Amino acid sequence: MHRVPGLDLLRAWAIAWVMLFHSYVVGGLGERFAWLGNDGWIGVDLFFVLSGYLIGFQLLAPLARGEALAWRAFYLRRAFRILPAFLVVLAVYAAWPALREAPGLAPAWQFLSFTLNLLIDYEHDKAFSHAWSLCVEEHFYLVFPWLGWWLMRRPSPAKALAVGLGVVGFGMAVRGYVWLHDMAPVIGQPGPAFGLRFVEGIYYPTWARLDGLLAGVALAALRVGRPGAWMRLQRHAGLVLTAGLGLFVLALWMFRERLGLWPSVFGYPLLSLALALCVGAVTAMHTHWRLPGVGWMARVSYSLYLSHKLALHAVATWWVGPWQLHGLAAFGLYAVGVLAAGAALYYAVERPFLRWRERLDGRRPDVVALDIPAST
Repeated sequence: MHRVPGLDLLRAWAIAWVMLFHSYVVGGLGERFAWLGNDGWIGVDLFFVLSGYLIGFQLLAPLARGEALAWRAFYLRRAFRILPAFLVVLAVYAAWPALREAPGLAPAWQFLSFTLNLLIDYEHDKAFSHAWSLCVEEHFYLVFPWLGWWLMRRPSPAKALAVGLGVVGFGMAVRGYVWLHDMAPVIGQPGPAFGLRFVEGIYYPTWARLDGLLAGVALAALRVGRPGAWMRLQRHAGLVLTAGLGLFVLALWMFRERLGLWPSVFGYPLLSLALALCVGAVTAMHTHWRLPGVGWMARVSYSLYLSHKLALHAVATWWVGPWQLHGLAAFGLYAVGVLAAGAALYYAVERPFLRWRERLDGRRPDVVALDIPAST
């Protein structure tokens, strides 16, 4: 499957934005650069939309052609893609506490079982907490192939729409309930309880964060099931992108009070729709946006995501702090540190396992089409 430059650009933008947002682990990058990362958490939602679209297309397209669900191949490829780099980073966090961006680390079994996002004690165990999004992805990988297979046995737009609206409605109901019953009672009280309940009850749990993945799957379903509508979207990509950006601005406005009730309930579906329109539009732009370094950033984005907090903390501890660096010098050193750590993880761990996987696929030609480019 060939790479789409527009999707590479979105992936590179997403990982850069997330890393800028997570600069809070080192006290921020200074007032001069603070605005760059204020809304960088949205990069994770963009990753969800991209993953939903790419995984959704790779699974739904063969099913639409009447092929059997190659579930063993799918899970084997996901294991080769996700586990090696993840396990290496988890081992670093467990073995060298001094490298952690925060003192507390959740029990290893929560990471290994991908239940961190459901069980984390965020007040005490902030180290490697960004693995929550990987847990959401793993739950998606576990359930969606079988749900897609069930929906494609007797394709019905009404059935698919009912399932999609049910998932969105359930997520909205969960987030609304948590806000009203867990967060509202502690509004205005001293201490971190309000933010902790938001993270543990709304932002991390899988059942409250499926909007982006669902929006991506819906985009893939449109491509597979309604090729005529998909071609019209491609022909009017500029108009679709404009609509997506307009809704994105509206979502940003709604999230100006990020922990509020209305953004918690309605903001995530709106944001996911906006990002899905942008993803759908850029798939038509095959010959544009080939910016230097974008393709590389997209390829190593998973390794960057896993390792960037370790790198930020190391740079702050060993260089920025002792050398009393500020402003552009500190920003540049952080950038070099996170890129170097991500590249090391990619070339030493992630890429060798991907090549090993491709050699296995060479002996199993029936599973080659199940992979996605630069998936996180």
